[in-house]
Amino acid sequence: MLNKSGHASLAERHKDKIAEILARYPNKRAALLPLLWLVQEDQGYVSEEAMAEVAGLLDLTPPQVYQTISFYTMYNAKPIGKFHLQVCRSLMCGLVGAEDLMRWIDAKIGIRAGETTSDMLFTLKQVECLGSCATGPVMQVNDDYYESLTQDKLNRILDDLKREGRCALASGPFLVP
Repeated sequence: MLNKSGHASLAERHKDKIAEILARYPNKRAALLPLLWLVQEDQGYVSEEAMAEVAGLLDLTPPQVYQTISFYTMYNAKPIGKFHLQVCRSLMCGLVGAEDLMRWIDAKIGIRAGETTSDMLFTLKQVECLGSCATGPVMQVNDDYYESLTQDKLNRILDDLKREGRCALASGPFLVP
């Protein structure tokens, strides 16, 4: 069955994975977060069409799914850039320069929180604690952490990402088992 976009539905493309996820939970609703993650891995973000499909799989309404997506910063409801810059804005990072970091990013690539560069290379978000309080200010880029940031380090990170697609200053990725 094709969805509105003319592609096979999520349920068809990932039938076995969805069954595996649903089997882990006695209550279907509890599978919401892993199913949203599956969608995001599949298409890079969670579209309205995907929200409706996940809602149908779990006997939820699309607004209930959207509420979850809008609560968690790990989900994106619209396409994002190749490099997802997430700057910690917690108290500890704030005390050691998180706001400076946001200004430096704006000065370097011309975007503010919630924006994406026109070339779809960078998206910037401010997020709550990244759990690296001793090494702030900290920024997560996709799965990698960049810690104890200065303006020089930030410039190197952004330049390396743009030029090479990676930067040696990364201290991750930190993957959950």
